[in-house]
Amino acid sequence: MRVHKLTIAAMALAAGLSLTACQNDDAGTDQGAAPPAASTASSSTGGSGSTGSDQQGGTDSEGKTPAGTGGSDGTGATGGTDENGKAAKCRTDELEITAIDATVGGDDRGTVAVDLKNGGGRDCSLAGHAGVDLKTDSGTLSAERTGEPAPLVVLKDGERTTFGITYPINESGGSGVRITGLVVTPPDETKSVTLDWPGGATLPVTDGSGTPVQVGPLGSAGQGG
Repeated sequence: MRVHKLTIAAMALAAGLSLTACQNDDAGTDQGAAPPAASTASSSTGGSGSTGSDQQGGTDSEGKTPAGTGGSDGTGATGGTDENGKAAKCRTDELEITAIDATVGGDDRGTVAVDLKNGGGRDCSLAGHAGVDLKTDSGTLSAERTGEPAPLVVLKDGERTTFGITYPINESGGSGVRITGLVVTPPDETKSVTLDWPGGATLPVTDGSGTPVQVGPLGSAGQGG
């Protein structure tokens, strides 16, 4: 009987040790599973922390932060251009160019006023002198600049500016050089517009020592500017 009781006690002890071992194994497994879970959470947090906008929760996920940031940059760049008053140069096709006789009685020189009106639907700028050529029966005659300063002119849609062309009046009594047309090229442009010449029909024939045909700066229409 004593031997039998010892055997039963030994079996009970072995069963208890076995159960304890199983519990330790389960606990080890759980502890081993915890770090991956913690690692996953850390990785997710780190991803959010990579951009400042993501850390602000729903702001980025709703698209508000990126849109606000982009809009601010875009507005700043556009606003800077407008605040500086910058405008693209006027193209020939955007300008309505006309010419009229502006000679005042008693003047010793003739004057033609050339008008440039902005019809492009946007603000545009002009700087410098326009190119002016007179077509004659003796060839093309290019006007000389008066040498006056030529300020930048910004035209809103529908606004205009004017410059003057002065030329010697033919009082020689001879037939002179007949003018057949006026060619105007806006500043910084290569495309020209050909107009009827509204001034005196002829220029005096000279040996080159006479008063030349001159073009004034934008914003002027009087004697040589």
